[in-house]
Order: sequence, then C-alpha cells, then structure tokens
Amino acid sequence: MDKTLGYLRETLSNYTDEHSDGRNIYRKLSEGHFTSEGDFVRILNQKEIDFLNKMLPDEIKYAKEEQDEKRAHELNEVFELLF
Repeated sequence: MDKTLGYLRETLSNYTDEHSDGRNIYRKLSEGHFTSEGDFVRILNQKEIDFLNKMLPDEIKYAKEEQDEKRAHELNEVFELLF
C-alpha cells in the first residue's frame, strides 16, 4: 500500500464507529489495491469526498500541533487531490 494511503487508513480508523462514511471509505481503502492516492481518490463518490473534505483539515491541523510534519504532509497530499 502507498505510504500516504497508510496514513489515511490509520486516521480513518478513528472514524469507523460513529461515521458510516468513514467506515465505507476505510473499507474501500483496506480492500482495494491502490498504487497511489490518486487511484484511490478516483473511486470515491461525492458523499465520501465531502466527508474527507470535512475531516482532513482537522486531522492535518492536529498532526501539525503534535509536530508530526510527516503525517500532516501525507494527509495533505490526499486532501489536495479531492479538489
């Protein structure tokens, strides 16, 4: 699995209990064989994209507050592809 997608999967694991969109995205990510984050983003529906657009900025901010620049950078890579 692409390193960036690994960070995304780990982050999404926090959203699987209470968010059906998070659970669906996590499942797609876990079951798919994606060579890049671009391949993954292309299979998402609009509702899933909207969910990530709401969730990722908070997760990127949190990573920066924790001084985890690598995680912030990798999550930002996915966030930029959503547009």
